[in-house]
Amino acid sequence: MAASARSIVETRYEQMFPTLEAVEIDRLRGFGERRTYGGGERLVTTGEPSPGMFVILSGEVTITQHSVLGHDEHIITHGPGAFIGELAQLSGRPSLVDARATKPVEALVIPSPRLRDVMVAEAELGERIMRALILRRVGLLESGIAGPVIIGHAQDGDVLRLAGFLARNGHPHHALDPDIDSCAKTLLDRFHITASQLPIVLCPNGQLLRNPSEGDLARRIGLVEPIDPTKVYDVAIIGAGPAGLAAAVYATSEGLSVIVLDCRAFGGQAGASSRIENYLGFPTGISGMALMARAYNQAQKFGAQIAIPDEVVRLQCQPASAGARFQLRLANDERVSARTVVIASGAKYRRLTVADLAAFEGSSVHYWASPLEAKLCTGQEVALVGAGNSAGQAVVYLAARVAKVWLLVRGPSLDLSMSRYLVDRISALRNVEVRVQTEVAALEGQGGILEAIRWRDIPSGKETRRPIRHLFLFIGAEPNTAWLSASDVALDGKGFVRTGTDVEHAHRPLETSRGGIFAIGDVRAGSIKRVAAAVGEGAQVVATLHAFLADSGDRAVRAVSGRV
Repeated sequence: MAASARSIVETRYEQMFPTLEAVEIDRLRGFGERRTYGGGERLVTTGEPSPGMFVILSGEVTITQHSVLGHDEHIITHGPGAFIGELAQLSGRPSLVDARATKPVEALVIPSPRLRDVMVAEAELGERIMRALILRRVGLLESGIAGPVIIGHAQDGDVLRLAGFLARNGHPHHALDPDIDSCAKTLLDRFHITASQLPIVLCPNGQLLRNPSEGDLARRIGLVEPIDPTKVYDVAIIGAGPAGLAAAVYATSEGLSVIVLDCRAFGGQAGASSRIENYLGFPTGISGMALMARAYNQAQKFGAQIAIPDEVVRLQCQPASAGARFQLRLANDERVSARTVVIASGAKYRRLTVADLAAFEGSSVHYWASPLEAKLCTGQEVALVGAGNSAGQAVVYLAARVAKVWLLVRGPSLDLSMSRYLVDRISALRNVEVRVQTEVAALEGQGGILEAIRWRDIPSGKETRRPIRHLFLFIGAEPNTAWLSASDVALDGKGFVRTGTDVEHAHRPLETSRGGIFAIGDVRAGSIKRVAAAVGEGAQVVATLHAFLADSGDRAVRAVSGRV
């Protein structure tokens, strides 16, 4: 495995590659079937769906990472008692590694649905397996070999778009810049690609994609699959942020069939937080991406079907006699049928009203402060606009990686909108300069690359020009509810979804003006815009879902009183 992942193998080898005892294997036998493989036979192929998790009963299997660059790298050789798999096997997605029998093998093959049963029925053993699956994915993410290869110029907005999409969905990939990487030049020559045709993506199965959309890329590498049009879900959750994922975890653990749809990535705005330090249970803090990845994996563990990226464009109500009261129409013309709907679509980033902003978005203007963006501006001066907690967390994160951060604040003070601990931390950073009562006046640059920013002191009108190539915007968000325009779900004057006592005919907490449709998290009018509050509403709505389904006679519902 590549050097960047060796520290994980060295420090957590026993957790990544545990050997199961005979008694533990016996407990797994009821979840799978025995299969045999001859020496040299392939068990798993990169880019193709795996039959499931393999528990080696006898023989030997070598695991390698396949690279479209023409060289494979050995990861480990498994013997009796070891098991083959990582997070792709939990969800039934295509494999990220190759597995070949180097000696005749007898194995217990546990298909993905039954593997999720193992996690629930065998708590202690399931915990060990789950931890190994997660750590193996971390190793693949850090290896720099697995997954698709993006070839294009580092500052290209489409390169950043594709890399950001894969990174925020926890999918291994790597990017090559033909200006500096000889391998990229070789591949361009091999496929006869000119500079004007960049970026391209080389998939693990050998397919070449020319500047694909996120949806096309996701389907080509197996991140998302067609939805069964005949299936009726107990609940369809729109949005995979903290509220939506919490609802998915609690609903599936309570026995409801769940589908979660999101047009971009799991985590929502919480996933953009470089460090969350005021979330209960994490005294040393945790990155938003790490927290949301845990929730995403937890929802899959309990059996939620997660479709990303799949954008809902319309919500239609149907007669109760139809079996499925609601139908969701997706941007790709697929349909999802459900007995109830939970709207957790969150908010979309607010944009500055400054000329030519769109020309620089994606390449020089950013709405996230992740390692991807930080790498682009290492050692440079950057500007960041915002005064909330997300802005404060981004400032602290960037300050450790750039030469200087100019924090531009429209208000008179950070104290009015930012947590005290962040205000104190920012004031102690020597390479952060805060400019209050300041607004961005103009952006300068060409070819989509920012060259300078002009900002204005609001009281005096005086402008300052700085040669800055990267601008980060954390200026709040607006409700993501435009897609609800034809659904008759009541919104307030700002576009947030009205629920509960705020709606004349709502009979249950978190219910909207349409019975059976609920709203949680940032998209709900009157909600507290905090991760903990969103998670709490995600948990709370499940009891309401059970009550609605019981009253409507759609299914037998187990009592949930007293459950956490």
